[in-house]
Amino acid sequence: MAVVVAAETGLYGAIPPLLLAPVIVLGIVVPVIVYAMAKGFRDYIEAIGLRTLTAFHIWRIAAALLFFWYGAHNLLPEVFVRNAAWGDLIAGLLAGGVTLLPENRSRYLVFHIFGFADFVVALGTGLILFLLEDPRMAGIQTLPMALIPLYGVGISGANHIMAFDLLRRHVGTRKLTKAGVLQT
Repeated sequence: MAVVVAAETGLYGAIPPLLLAPVIVLGIVVPVIVYAMAKGFRDYIEAIGLRTLTAFHIWRIAAALLFFWYGAHNLLPEVFVRNAAWGDLIAGLLAGGVTLLPENRSRYLVFHIFGFADFVVALGTGLILFLLEDPRMAGIQTLPMALIPLYGVGISGANHIMAFDLLRRHVGTRKLTKAGVLQT
């Protein structure tokens, strides 16, 4: 709701573009700090597991479609659409595929490596275009597009980092025992 209010009231648009990067980074850093410091939150993320963390990224298909639409109407720079939209589309489809298959740590790792790499490319491209003061990047500061950098980017970036931690600790997946019982 805060993102919607900030975009609708013009607060988001009033932020100088160069200050958007720290605001977006806070959306990643704050949840990761909470995850690192709060055992209850870490336990919750571990309980929901890698399948759910991965499935969350299916939303990136909608983000990609929005990027394509904005790009087709010359409301975003072509390079941004190419770097962000295609990567999000592939990441979203890959997330769907990975979650439909039986749980497999290697597939989760491959997805989160690809998804995070795409995330870095899209974020880096957007930052460079803001630094170059491309006027078409102003579309990022209006609804519905504002939801992507101010909400989706933060939660997606934090999600990848948390998934990497679950993978590192070898937790977050359920295994079927010989008796046919799921265990975590």
